[in-house]
Amino acid sequence: MYEETLVKKTKKSKKKKRQLDSKLIIFLRGFIFPTLLIAVWEAAGMYGFVSETLLPRPSEIFMAFIDLLRNGNLLYHFQVSFLRAIGGFLIGGSLGLLAGLAVGFSNKMEHTLDPTMQMLRTIPTLAVIPLFILWFGFGEVSKILLIAKGAFFPLYVNAFLGIRSVDGKMFEVAKVLQYSKWKQITNLIIPSALPNILLGLRLALGAAWLALVAAELMGSSEGIGYLITDARQFSQTTVVFVGIIIFAVFGKVSDSFVRLFERRLLKWQDSFKG
Repeated sequence: MYEETLVKKTKKSKKKKRQLDSKLIIFLRGFIFPTLLIAVWEAAGMYGFVSETLLPRPSEIFMAFIDLLRNGNLLYHFQVSFLRAIGGFLIGGSLGLLAGLAVGFSNKMEHTLDPTMQMLRTIPTLAVIPLFILWFGFGEVSKILLIAKGAFFPLYVNAFLGIRSVDGKMFEVAKVLQYSKWKQITNLIIPSALPNILLGLRLALGAAWLALVAAELMGSSEGIGYLITDARQFSQTTVVFVGIIIFAVFGKVSDSFVRLFERRLLKWQDSFKG
């Protein structure tokens, strides 16, 4: 009996080790292309193939990043941008999710709201910036509302499509099992719509970051977007690249966080792994 338990524990520990090794390999594989790109970029700048004014070397960009960290400017501007992005995302994402669920559950709501929503969805974010400035000025309200607009529609569309893509045969099974309306929503509709809703969450986060850049370039005195604009005026290309890389890295981190959340919630989903 003891030997069987020991064998089971050994097998379990080996399986965990294989899983950890596999995750490490996948993580490291993601660094292959960026590492090669940075090496080629550094070599091209070092041997004078590209102008250092237009395309500074990665080592110079890194030194600019360290300088900005030391003087405290970077952390301050990043904090301002982060709070704007989170505030706008929470407002726009929450409203988009609620509107998508309402339209998905009700044909009457769809006929009333969806035509207007689809028209508003096609208006580019940059096109409404002058209106937002006229209505709300250059303050925080206009920036947060612009980010909220960017985050609203991905969640609205995906929540609506997620509910409407639930297999009708499952409702027949629910009737046979005598599920109440609330049980149908919590045990059937929401779990089935969850992949679409989480996809909408990822897209909404990306849209919020894009809207943040547009919002901070329209006359801000704080934030990473302002840092980029200020550096451009003084031809500080390294600082411009620092701002761009921060947007890219944090966008990737937020997307990875949602994907981790997605994997935990959708363990039941048997999908193609590639």
